[in-house]
This record gives sequence, structure tokens and C-alpha cells, in this order.
Amino acid sequence: MNWIPDYKYILASKSPRRQELLKSLGIDFEVKTEEVDESYPMDLSPNKIPEYLAEKKAGAFSDELKAFELLITADTIVILNDQVLEKPTDYDHAFTMLKALSGKMHQVITGVCLSSVKKSVAFSSLTNVLFKELTEMEIEYYIKNFKPFDKAGAYGIQEWIGSIGITHIEGSFYNVMGLPLQKLYEEIQKF
Repeated sequence: MNWIPDYKYILASKSPRRQELLKSLGIDFEVKTEEVDESYPMDLSPNKIPEYLAEKKAGAFSDELKAFELLITADTIVILNDQVLEKPTDYDHAFTMLKALSGKMHQVITGVCLSSVKKSVAFSSLTNVLFKELTEMEIEYYIKNFKPFDKAGAYGIQEWIGSIGITHIEGSFYNVMGLPLQKLYEEIQKF
């Protein structure tokens, strides 16, 4: 007996981490990608941005979906003191972000949108993450060796910096990686 509702699953994400996480749920899926403008209204509350972007990404596929297909889109942001930390543009930007996160609690929010030809449901998950005081040497080592330029907040929790630097986490570990698996499992069951 299979736990999963009978759809053809599509993950609209280039992220190797999201692909790996979805595989870990035992879901067979196809990957499709579209370039989507990831801008959002400047007056949008930071907590609403990930769901907004997940829905925007889903919209890029609305004309292509067929019956019995379930599209999964997601977006993850990092928030420090009500400021959104995007993906870093270069080494200096990544260094500045990690220096700002050092010794502080921040929030990671992933928004997910499930879409079919009949309906669409969006939800999000929030995780609090605390870094120890990172030394400049630790930050430099991480950026040079792991090049976290494709990651919101300039880090991957599953990488070296997470292993040596994260002292406390409240919420889903997988949410910080980019897909809140437990909540996604529940939402697929309800869908």
C-alpha cells in the first residue's frame, strides 16, 4: 500500500537540495523549470514573501498542467531583524550576511504551493535558527570552500557551517534546507 495520493508529481525547482528532499519522501517526480521573476511587492510582510513567490512560480506552469498532475513549487527566505537576506551576489556580500547572522537568532521561512488543474494550496513553515559567534576565519573558510551563492542567507544548514556553527534550532531542519517535509507530507495527504 502506498501512502501517496495518485498523481504525476512535478517539482518546479532547480535546487538539488529540494530534489533530494522530495526523493527522501519516496515520491517519484519529474523536474520542470521556468525562469520566474522573483520580485515581490515592497510592502509585503516578510512572513508572506515565500508563499507569494511559491504561488508566483506555480503561475508560470498554470497553462501547462494536465489532469492528474500535482505541481510543487517552493521558495525559502532568511529573515534577520525583520530584514530579508536574499542569495548573496558575491564573496563580500556572503561574508557580510554571515557576519550579521553570527551570534544571533534568525528565521528561515519556506513557502510551498501545491497546484493541480482544479485547485491550488499555499502554506509556509518557519524555523528559528541560532548561530554561535562565528570567527572571520570560519566565515572565510566556509565561503571559499562551499561557495554558498545559491542559498538564501549565504549558508546551507547541512554543510560545514551548519555543523560547526548552529547551536540551536526550533522547528523543521528540512525547512531550513528548503522543503518542510513533514508539513509537505500532511498537505499532500489533504490535497
